[in-house]
Amino acid sequence: MNSLIAEASGKGKIAVELTPEEALALTGVKFNGNPEVQAEARRKIRKAFEKTFDFQYEDSLN
Repeated sequence: MNSLIAEASGKGKIAVELTPEEALALTGVKFNGNPEVQAEARRKIRKAFEKTFDFQYEDSLN
């Protein structure tokens, strides 16, 4: 199993451009017509985080 380790000190900042619907979805608002809104917002945040901070993958036997 692979695990992901992030070297983030909490002092850096990331910038993510979200649509109003994506921002609302992250606060818990449900979009029944488009459930992909929250998933897309999370992908954008993760991508920005990965660009900003150093990630390392570790192999584990667990």
